[in-house]
Formats: sequence, C-alpha cells, structure tokens
Amino acid sequence: MKFFVGDAIYHYEITGEGKPIVLLHGFTGSHDTWLPFISEWKDDFKLITIDLPGHGKTITDTPRTMEACCHDLRQLFDDLELTSFHLVGYSMGGRVALSFAMLFPRYISSLILESSSPGLRSRDEQRQRIKNDEKLAQKLETDGLEAFVDFWESIPLFASQRMLEEHQQQSIRAERLSQTERGLSDSLRHMGTGKQPSWWGKLAELRIPVLLIVGELDEKFININQEMERLFPTVELTIVENVGHAIHVEEPEKFGKLIIAFILKQSAQGGY
Repeated sequence: MKFFVGDAIYHYEITGEGKPIVLLHGFTGSHDTWLPFISEWKDDFKLITIDLPGHGKTITDTPRTMEACCHDLRQLFDDLELTSFHLVGYSMGGRVALSFAMLFPRYISSLILESSSPGLRSRDEQRQRIKNDEKLAQKLETDGLEAFVDFWESIPLFASQRMLEEHQQQSIRAERLSQTERGLSDSLRHMGTGKQPSWWGKLAELRIPVLLIVGELDEKFININQEMERLFPTVELTIVENVGHAIHVEEPEKFGKLIIAFILKQSAQGGY
C-alpha cells in the first residue's frame, strides 16, 4: 500500500486483525524484516509494517530528518485511524520509534525497543558521528551498494550473525542488496544517530510502558540500555543470551515470545 505525504510516498503493509502493532525495521532493512512474525501473529493482531525513508519501496524526493519522518508517520497513522497502538522498533527503527513516542506519546500503548538508543548526549559526540556517517555515505556512493554491503556485514556489530545458517545469512544479504545507494546515503546523512535529537534528558518524561531488548554479546548496547533503564519511569530490560545486535534474527522464537508477553501484560493491566 502507498501513502502520499508532501513529496514522499511511504510503502506500508497491513496484515491481520486485532490490537494494532506497528513494526519499524533497522538500517538496510525493510518491511520484509518482519515477515517471519507476520505469519505467526496475524491471527491475533493487526500488524502494520512500514518502509522507512531511504529503504524498501518508500520514495522521498527530499531526504527526511528524524523529526520529519515522525511527522509523516503521524499523518499515516491518522489516515489509518490508528489512535492507539504498540510500537516496536529495531536499531535505527528503534530510534525512530522512540523519537515518535517522545513527540506523540498519546498514540502509544507500549514501546518496545530492540538494540536501540536515545541518540548521543553531547554536541561533540554528535559532530563526530555526523563526520563518520558522512564518510560511510561517501564510501557507499564511491564503491557501490554491493561493496558497501560487504563492508557492513563485516563490522563487529554483526559478528554473531556469521554463526547463522547459510540461508539465513543470504536472506539478510538479499534484503540489504535490495536497497539503493541514494536511499541509504540519504538515511545516513539525515536520520543518523548524530543528526537525530538527543532524548537522554527527556526519557524520564515518557510515562508509557517500555520494554528494552538487547543481546548478551552486544556490549555497547547493553551499556546504553542499562542507562536507559535507570531513566524511564516504567520499563523492563531483557538481555537475551548468546545473541548479538539482531535478536529478532538470531533468536526469533525468544524475541517473539518477549514481544507478545509484554503486549498481553499491558492489555491485562488495562492498556489497549
């Protein structure tokens, strides 16, 4: 399905009926990231998966910032008459999900963040990250998509994925190679961690249930999420054993059970 807003065309899919769950993918991903969970959850939930700017089938003539993306998503949700939903985001999609929740908390029944962060605390950190993301964008434009994907798969963040079965690795690679050079470079330059707002100073203001999920092998994000846990008013942190950054890929069964158990818990406590 397509949603037109400004000079952008957002691609999204809706499957199933029931309580709405919106799922946002990570960098180099798409709505296809969530296909294994769609088949399992569609009988009990309405599932909305969206290609974020620079990814999948979404087209943006003007690159989107994090805030602009969130305002576009709000218009999409209004158009779909989604007044209350559970919001799930992985990595970059988690940063979008948190940003949306900070800007428009009234829509959110619960927030589930997988391997994500609230941005960077200091301007110096932000400036350095912007420089690093610019180098990545230039590398992508100079070397091409396939060479960039080769590089991206080799970074330490995804080391544990090399233990997956070959067909799983090839599926992830195919999704990465389905992107475009312009889309990914726009995402790095305009929605990267350095460019987004830093939410560290406002986490205590977000009074909705939050679930943080990180992998035991992802030390950087364990540290970030333990800090986040101390700041959110209503929060649970789960560290999943023997996995890295992409828990939904490396331990999909555990990941799915965590998500559904948390959502059902909120419903039992009077949430939507």
